[in-house]
Amino acid sequence: MTDVTNEPTTDAPAEASTETRAARKVREGTVVSNGMDKTAVVAVVDRVRHAKYNKFVLQTKRLYAHDETNDVNVGDKVRVMETRPLSKKKRWRITEVLERAK
Repeated sequence: MTDVTNEPTTDAPAEASTETRAARKVREGTVVSNGMDKTAVVAVVDRVRHAKYNKFVLQTKRLYAHDETNDVNVGDKVRVMETRPLSKKKRWRITEVLERAK
């Protein structure tokens, strides 16, 4: 008789650890406010084509971004990345400062 056990083998690869995270949105913009604690307001300007007149128009979107170290100032060019909701309006975080204000 053979000894049969119901223990799983250790040769199988771990399936749960191979999941990859989806690509997150990345935007570049200018800091327009830093009065809040650990939060900066970043204005992102996009060029979009007008539906009727086919002319490019500028659209500005204000994003609330998490700034852990409070080191950005008004006028800085920054790169922000989408993240999980951190508060009611804050869904972005500052990943790097591209250019400091003069």
